[in-house]
Amino acid sequence: MTALLLLRHGPTQWNETKRVQGRSDVPLSAAGRAEVQTWRVPAEFTGFDWITSPLLRAVETAGLLTGGEKPRDARLAEMDWGEWEGQQLDVLRRQLGDLMRAWEAKGLDFSAPGGESPRQVQQRLMPFLKERAAARNGAIAVAHKGIIRAVYALAAAWDMTGPSPHKLGEPCAHLFDLARDGTPRIARLNIALREAEKTA
Repeated sequence: MTALLLLRHGPTQWNETKRVQGRSDVPLSAAGRAEVQTWRVPAEFTGFDWITSPLLRAVETAGLLTGGEKPRDARLAEMDWGEWEGQQLDVLRRQLGDLMRAWEAKGLDFSAPGGESPRQVQQRLMPFLKERAAARNGAIAVAHKGIIRAVYALAAAWDMTGPSPHKLGEPCAHLFDLARDGTPRIARLNIALREAEKTA
């Protein structure tokens, strides 16, 4: 088994206003950069390889945590939300009503118009997971909520049609063990990144 530690990028202005980001290349906000500077990856993961999504918010987060540029992998980019990028989900739910509820009930097969479904995200991630499984070293990947949820859903055998079996906290990292074929298994969830949370 090969270890993969996943963590989400720091906050952006779109996060703060609850807008759907998807592939939109939104940078960290000033508050987001300050937030990430309070994070620490636990020492037990020292020596792991670092990889990041190519989107600026993830690249900046990795740089703040490590002090340098890290390799980027396009397969770690956030789920494409198509026509809904830049919009607020609560507004869309009010506008679309029953139609939105019917779409969301599709779980892994839900997608915004012109966007990607979580199942499609899983399909593009599997070659990445298989490559990491074949690597000799564990890895830390700075990615996005949609990526983390897609890997978690694979590991938990969750079809996303009901509540998640576990709450994925923030700011936290989530550790998975990868089988030879790349299939993830939950090792440990909600590893705190803030020093104060570690000692609370």
